[in-house]
Amino acid sequence: MFPLAQQPETTPRARPLDGVVVADFSRVLAGPYATMLLADMGAEVIKVESPAGDDTRSWVPPVRPDGVSTYYAAINRNKKSVVLDFKDSNDLAAAQALAARADVVIENFKPGGLKRFGLDYASVKERNESVIYCSISGFGTAEGSSLPGYDLIVQAMSGLMSLTGGPEGSPYRAGISVFDVMAGLHSTIGILAALRHRDQTGEGQSIETSLMASAMSGLVNQTSAYVAGGVTPHRMGNAHPSLFPYEPLPTADDDLIVAAGNNAQFRKLCVVLGVPELADDPRFAENKDRTERREELRPLLVDRLRTESAGYWFDKLNEAGVPNGPINSIKQGVEYAQKLGLEPVVQVGTPGHQVPGVRNPITFSATPPQYDLAPPKLGEHTEEILAWLAAPTTAAASTKEKA
Repeated sequence: MFPLAQQPETTPRARPLDGVVVADFSRVLAGPYATMLLADMGAEVIKVESPAGDDTRSWVPPVRPDGVSTYYAAINRNKKSVVLDFKDSNDLAAAQALAARADVVIENFKPGGLKRFGLDYASVKERNESVIYCSISGFGTAEGSSLPGYDLIVQAMSGLMSLTGGPEGSPYRAGISVFDVMAGLHSTIGILAALRHRDQTGEGQSIETSLMASAMSGLVNQTSAYVAGGVTPHRMGNAHPSLFPYEPLPTADDDLIVAAGNNAQFRKLCVVLGVPELADDPRFAENKDRTERREELRPLLVDRLRTESAGYWFDKLNEAGVPNGPINSIKQGVEYAQKLGLEPVVQVGTPGHQVPGVRNPITFSATPPQYDLAPPKLGEHTEEILAWLAAPTTAAASTKEKA
């Protein structure tokens, strides 16, 4: 097994994926996000990079004080970087040897792009029968295999952008690469399920995910509206197609999100606003009524909300149990998460080489995520990894070799 850097004495616990070796041939976002999550849970992730490095190393600004791209840093902690040029026969042999020793191989090359290097699933399986091989693409490996897999293109072609923005304005992209993240999450789920299957049967398998498939699933009620109801959703700004009030509403100063998702919450809202009679008004008695008559109801609510500030209503509505919240900046969002005790910021790396990062969102009672390695410099661990690969296979105690 390839050793991780020595862990701090304060974190001696084993982690769920200790002993699992991941050969990470992915780059940019979906794949690296998946492998970071696996690494946080103990997997030994070896990040294979070309001499030019992962694209996100140059995606700036913003940068950390040491000049490292914050984009790259966001998704590459707990990994070791090896530079391998597939055009070099020795480097290619090392890449093939790594895939042969790995428990998991993950890649997001253009579908079929690794076949000529002997790094496709069929080739790797010949040398590593129990490998779990995860491929991430933009639009799948059939008719969509030639389409470029950029998140923005998938946001457009999946229909998400047709839902984002004002009803009379232009379509907008989401503020993050939402389907890259979803595809990374779906890949992680698939890999964990395949590891469980291998534990039970000894069998490896191939896993395929794509941004477009993740979009079809991740659009949830919107794709269901068409598939199950024959309705094509459209842009509604910040309004919800099936709920009201469930959107930002103006107060005396700033907008406030009000999300009264059921009759009880709507009644509480009306009481706090000083208009309890609205909850008994037959025009607004049920969610369906409120949604259909939102243009009648909205000004009645806004008239009361405009009498006080967003902060005032936030406190009053929270006391009454009505879901609501201000529209924060990222800075305010991080600070509020800290205030709630979620501790969103962690120090990643070993003493003397620590950088701030965002906490893994999963809390384990017995095997918490750890943050041992700062995002690696390009090729930082090349010599170390090549030495491990050159060692006799019997000296490498991978999970398969232990079994």
